[in-house]
Amino acid sequence: MSTLLVTGAAGFIGANFTRYWRRAHPSDTIVALDLLTYAGDEGNLAGLAGEIVFVQGDIADLSLVTGLLREHRVDVVVHFAAESHNSLAVLDPGLFFRTNVLGTQTLLDACRVVGVSRFHHVSTCEVYGDLALDSPDAFTEESPYRPRTPYNASKAGADHAVRAYHETYRLPVTISHCANNYGPYQFPEKVLPLFVTQALLGEPLPLYASTGNRREWIHVEDHCRAIDDIVHQGCDGEAYHVGTGDEVSVECLADLVLDELGLPADLKTIVPDRPGHDRRYLLDSGKIRSELGWKPQVPFEPGVRETIRWYRDNRAWWEPLLGRRPVHEPGT
Repeated sequence: MSTLLVTGAAGFIGANFTRYWRRAHPSDTIVALDLLTYAGDEGNLAGLAGEIVFVQGDIADLSLVTGLLREHRVDVVVHFAAESHNSLAVLDPGLFFRTNVLGTQTLLDACRVVGVSRFHHVSTCEVYGDLALDSPDAFTEESPYRPRTPYNASKAGADHAVRAYHETYRLPVTISHCANNYGPYQFPEKVLPLFVTQALLGEPLPLYASTGNRREWIHVEDHCRAIDDIVHQGCDGEAYHVGTGDEVSVECLADLVLDELGLPADLKTIVPDRPGHDRRYLLDSGKIRSELGWKPQVPFEPGVRETIRWYRDNRAWWEPLLGRRPVHEPGT
């Protein structure tokens, strides 16, 4: 039996992870910490009342975090909490560095003082920059960091802080870099739920002018299973890439949404690219597959179609969130 502190637990991946861990490890205790900013919603954890301890608070509050670690005798910290919307980062980069870098450093300090058996940091493929569309390469765990946007740079800074606390203080850490996640409970600012919700409202689907830019996609449940394997089997101080090899252009994703909903292609509309828009990401996930035995279980197209149907059937979840979007992309 373990006690986990899950930060960002009311966000998209954090909420799915909390639900996953309750199913997979029902004897463990989960302390779910979330500041409940615009993208965090305690309703994402509906049905778990009495099964988890929920705390509204900031990872940058050293006194709060230290108290939680001590009070609940936390063994493992799984750190999702982050600002993650690239377009918002262009408008307010300071917010991203305060939360993603200084917030992570504060959390690390609390874990160093109190002592935990594992600090797992959830990072992103975007810290490496991007790849050319015609490149045969994929990012490995040894690839150099070349972040191109404020969000990317803030996550890279957090990664460096995690490694520094391992090297300097011997804090037991692991890091995972993941492909683009999709699944239920994703705030409708991200591309898949944005496309689905726009389509369901009969509004245009905004595609950046570089419609051929590609992303690697993974279902959030597969990501949760990977973190489970890393927490239990991963080597202290190591980083692991979590990817599927499923690369799809933004336009192909829009076409899949329209096909599943039976809507015409003329709902697609082209909008200007945002500054620093990355062309392509692809992770080499050979390390986690060979060393930990993880592999994705959800095929891309069936998983995406199931996700589209979830949004179609759960309008009562996402419609109230539309007014909370801090950035309205062109065309929305």
